Amino acid sequence: MENLEIEVKFYLSDMDRIRDRIIELGAVSMGRIFETNIRFDDADNRLIQKKSLLRLRQDKKSILTFKSEPLFNDDQFKILRELEVEVSDFNTMKHILESLGFREEQVYEKWRETFILNRTHLCLDTMPYGNFLEIEGQKEDIKKLASQIGLKWKKRILLNYLAIFDVIKQKSNLPFYDVTFSNFINIRFDPAKYLDLLEANHH
Repeated sequence: MENLEIEVKFYLSDMDRIRDRIIELGAVSMGRIFETNIRFDDADNRLIQKKSLLRLRQDKKSILTFKSEPLFNDDQFKILRELEVEVSDFNTMKHILESLGFREEQVYEKWRETFILNRTHLCLDTMPYGNFLEIEGQKEDIKKLASQIGLKWKKRILLNYLAIFDVIKQKSNLPFYDVTFSNFINIRFDPAKYLDLLEANHH
């Protein structure tokens, strides 16, 4: 069975308004939690070269995830093969990965409120560099929901959060590599000015 993750993101200039609209549509909040994510790679960075991701996440649980590109391209949605397993101990799993030759490459944090509407997950994400909505589910449900929420399809973003940060880091000459709230404490910028580089229809 192919475990496919199908999703799109949208940058939000007014998260409260979008949250209200999601609730109006009948979505149920599963709560808001803080996430710490560590991206691992080997000494030759072979995973990122293959556009793969090995990630250890700590929120209410500890989750190990491996993402890789599917055999086909899709310019409408971000689609990845995703394998995920819950682990009982975050630090022990980190040590196992390091013992296998992987090393911690990048840390990234976010606050995430997850909503469920039928078979679709809607995640309101507060990243250190801005607010986003991620819609994950079946293609037809994602497109329909985006329209119902009032989002323009041409404004969708198909990059992951680290790729979005790479654009911002390059354009703003940021001196750090970890996407943490502490790194952004004294940084003031408007993510909206980078949207033409992030949105799918501009690629």
